[in-house]
Amino acid sequence: MFNAVIITGPGFQDHDVVYTYYRLKEEGYAVDVATKAASPVKGKYGIPLPMDKTALPLISFDDLSIDKYDVVILTGGHEAPDRVRQDKKVLQFVNQMAEKGKIVAGLCHGPWIMISAKVLKGRTVCAYVGMVDDMINSGANVIDADVVTDGNIITCSYYGQVGKFMRAVFAATEKAHINGNKQPELIIS
Repeated sequence: MFNAVIITGPGFQDHDVVYTYYRLKEEGYAVDVATKAASPVKGKYGIPLPMDKTALPLISFDDLSIDKYDVVILTGGHEAPDRVRQDKKVLQFVNQMAEKGKIVAGLCHGPWIMISAKVLKGRTVCAYVGMVDDMINSGANVIDADVVTDGNIITCSYYGQVGKFMRAVFAATEKAHINGNKQPELIIS
């Protein structure tokens, strides 16, 4: 079984968190959802975290540990990632996950956190239209695609492609596990 953490904050894109959480659970992953100080938050359209009585309690950014997780999912909604990327603990965690070859996956505006964690330089990525300049300025090679897997870094340009995004996350996690976290090839979909 793999362990994943979804990192988010107030104003998250509801679709991103709900879909990724339940798809990870469906695939048998142990899933945590992290917010600053484990504080309850609401999404852009009013979905609360924690979502319901079946979801585990939230964890704090202070509890993030690279030894615990195989995958980190950085969800969108422009407000949440902008707030989250201001937290040094999150940035250190994301950077260390990337350095260890673990899967770092950003959806829609989620890659803002990846930019601030300095894990995109030299990587091939895709980007939400409003983030193209930010991604280029981070040193990434931005291409027009729905989902891009460059080694252990996965980007998705729009939440409408979250199904493809999650398939890429599962495939990359399996490959990283089989290959001992060696970086898999570039995959564009």
